[in-house]
Amino acid sequence: MKIRPLGDKIIVKRDEPTARTESGIYLPETAKDKPKQGKVIAVGSGILNKETGDYLPFSVKKGDTVIFTSYSGTEVKIDNVDYLIMTEEDILGVVD
Repeated sequence: MKIRPLGDKIIVKRDEPTARTESGIYLPETAKDKPKQGKVIAVGSGILNKETGDYLPFSVKKGDTVIFTSYSGTEVKIDNVDYLIMTEEDILGVVD
């Protein structure tokens, strides 16, 4: 199944949680934090400019690694892969 974001929506695949700490201690599933970083999988058509009717381009593009807030987006599962659907406002920055 494929999914295409509409309008001002962006699809992000969250990075995998870390399985162990920097000192080498393995973490159980319940102790792992959900990463606040991921890769942009797809972007919608853009933000609609109500004055002109044109779509404004996004600041991010497909393939960018982004940082977002903890509770941003809506989680969806497609073909047993978890994705987040969010707006560009939920993205805090792009990792270079």
